[in-house]
Amino acid sequence: MDPLADLKSLLPQCLLYDQVRIGSRLAVLLRQGVDLSGRRREIENLRDRAANSAQLRASRQAQRPRPTYPELLPVSQRRDEIIAALQKHSVLVIAGETGSGKTTQIPKMCLEAGLGDLGRIGCTQPRRVAALSISRRVAEELQVPWGKQVGCKIRFDDDTSPETIVKFMTDGILLAEVQGDPNLTEYEVIVVDEAHERSLNIDFLLGHLRQLVERRPDLKLIITSATIDTARFSAAFGNAPVIEVSGRVYPVEVRYAPINPMEEESGDQTFIDAAATAIEDILTSSSTGDVLTFLPGERDIRELKDLLITRGVYGVDVIPLFGRLSGSDQQRAFQPSTLRKIVLATNIAETSITLPGVRFVIDSGMARISRYNPRTRVKRLPVEPVSQSSANQRKGRAGRVAQGICIRLYSEEDYQSRPEFTQPEIQRANLAEVILRMKAAGLGEIETFPFLEPPTPAAIRGGYDLLRELGALDDQRQLTPLGQDLARLPVDPTIGRIVLQSSKENVLEDVLIISAGLSIQDPRERPFEAAAAASNAHRQFQHSASDFLTLL
Repeated sequence: MDPLADLKSLLPQCLLYDQVRIGSRLAVLLRQGVDLSGRRREIENLRDRAANSAQLRASRQAQRPRPTYPELLPVSQRRDEIIAALQKHSVLVIAGETGSGKTTQIPKMCLEAGLGDLGRIGCTQPRRVAALSISRRVAEELQVPWGKQVGCKIRFDDDTSPETIVKFMTDGILLAEVQGDPNLTEYEVIVVDEAHERSLNIDFLLGHLRQLVERRPDLKLIITSATIDTARFSAAFGNAPVIEVSGRVYPVEVRYAPINPMEEESGDQTFIDAAATAIEDILTSSSTGDVLTFLPGERDIRELKDLLITRGVYGVDVIPLFGRLSGSDQQRAFQPSTLRKIVLATNIAETSITLPGVRFVIDSGMARISRYNPRTRVKRLPVEPVSQSSANQRKGRAGRVAQGICIRLYSEEDYQSRPEFTQPEIQRANLAEVILRMKAAGLGEIETFPFLEPPTPAAIRGGYDLLRELGALDDQRQLTPLGQDLARLPVDPTIGRIVLQSSKENVLEDVLIISAGLSIQDPRERPFEAAAAASNAHRQFQHSASDFLTLL
């Protein structure tokens, strides 16, 4: 049997990822014009890889789920239109209001459109909690085991398998994959969800995809967004068609309850006090409906929970929801409860995820916004007023199951004076890591990269200057050998530089621990119901001289 003939016949049956890699190697061998009989073992290995890939593709086809759709979701009513547009166009923008069902149903429509055969259907989410909860929901609706045909990959956790057809992930995970495979040949479809958030990762990803769809006409790209500035997304992709889906939203009454400025200035009242009062008023004036309260950060959530206990608010289930919580603790917010739920959340609950049963939203009007100063090289997380679009997203959380009420702890004049949209993160972030990744992946220069909105020249200069000081770039702005090593480390370049130097200084093990501690949020568990006990338990590991020594 001729292994070369076998290989050529198997290649079209392979997954796209393997077609590209095996085909490229075969083309090299054929171009070299050498006696292929001397390469028989290599050709046999390529044939075996192709056979395994073809078998996996056939297995995925055989186990392909058959989608059904909840009839009450507005996006289900547009199914035929969306599937027809998917089959006709390479890029599609879907604008869906809160409650439209776009996040869970679009991947299923991709399956019904016959996609997910050559490669996976990749769906990105801005946040880990959303990627996890949505992937579980889609697996449940498709009646398949989570981690098999539908899986999820986030930092430190990969719950996918070779059989996975629909893969949910954070946008950061997909960006990391770009560095190893700029053409993203693992995927036949990419769905970028919540694109209106305009995070650094989303803008970087959209810029890369603008270039990629020209090189890969077979790739299907779906950009989903709230009904915010969709014309910008359409224009960026050659006036791609936009399908707008109404949300399954009920009327939401907005009440403004601003804090008295004099009491706030004197310290007699804070937004924590105002939120507690609003929660008490809701509980006394109504008997049903969960309450979702938006607060800037974890400390504020702890303070409000303690204040509710102090004020004697009992008979309810007070549930925190923020990014640092474990997955099981985050899931509490989604699970049914015999008591009314009071969910205290950061802006993690603003988009993507649906909290069933919420009829009341209390909006502090604030969030922690990441900002980097290229002159001082300091990254801060100041508490700032949210934009009108963010405030409206929060309001929409109250109208998912019935008529709702949104209580804003600020005045209507304050709301009207706020910017319409949140400033894109690309215009307020440290660009050193972006530049480094672009250089390593061969994605071109940041000055000419097709961002939706370019970063400021000062931020670009700051990024280049920092990389030069770290030794990652030479005077011609080319990657040095050290820069290539830095780009392989999935950490901030400044921390990566410390790690590389520590190896030369023979202190790698200790510095790895410190660097890991600097790269993640505090890993110590501090359960709400056992905060004092947790503090006592942590105290025995504290070092009086240094937080770094505490980590060691």
